[in-house]
Amino acid sequence: MFEMFEYDFMQRAFVAGLFIAVLASVSGNFVVLRRYSLMSETLAHSALVGVAVGLVAGYNPLWVAVGVAIASAWLIEYLRSAFSLYSDAILAIILSGSLAIAVIIVSLGGAFNNSLFSYLFGSILSVTDEDVMTIVTVGSLSLLFLLLFSKELYFIAYDEEVAQTSGIKVKFLNFLLVTVVAVIIALSIRVVGSLLIGALMVIPTVAALQYRVGFRSTMLISLFFALFSVVFGMSLSYYYSLPSGATIVLSIIVIFIVSLIINKK
Repeated sequence: MFEMFEYDFMQRAFVAGLFIAVLASVSGNFVVLRRYSLMSETLAHSALVGVAVGLVAGYNPLWVAVGVAIASAWLIEYLRSAFSLYSDAILAIILSGSLAIAVIIVSLGGAFNNSLFSYLFGSILSVTDEDVMTIVTVGSLSLLFLLLFSKELYFIAYDEEVAQTSGIKVKFLNFLLVTVVAVIIALSIRVVGSLLIGALMVIPTVAALQYRVGFRSTMLISLFFALFSVVFGMSLSYYYSLPSGATIVLSIIVIFIVSLIINKK
């Protein structure tokens, strides 16, 4: 089994994948508790616009994806707070619009190639040393924010109005949270793919919630599920030449089903 670590690309993929698993599971707890599960899918599709622009214009798709995902996250939060619109409606509109824009850009630019598909479905072969450095550096800052403000974010997730009356800067932290989530999603599309990263962020937390334990224990269980699914999924991807993102997501779905069965009343 360990012969796959003799290859540099597998070492890079595992470092990036495990780091992304930590980021996705920790941020996913706040996303799910806020009932913002569709947010991850929406921002992933927005990041795809950045990838399309990067591929067509010749820029680094990863950095352009980060910028577009952050801009989309701010737009979502602004529309949610400034207008009387339902959150799921806003997310659905931006999700569909982003995908339409991405398809048009890559169609006009003739960028329908293997590079685009590696961003759509993830590819362990596409992770470079530069990607690993970017994921670890920017991801560490994102994780630091989540841990520093975990108590406030937890409070806001359960009751936003009470948190605001308690003196917590709800609006500021909401913008920071969606910004961090946008960055994590954009960084993750190299390994998991833009169409599948939402699953890695949401399903481990939903599976952990089936065990009905406290917030901290739920976070630790979801972290374990995410790490296990990345290791197992990447191993399957290597030995059977399957897309890494798809194998990771199927692994976490199996864990979710098992968790449902175990905890069925």
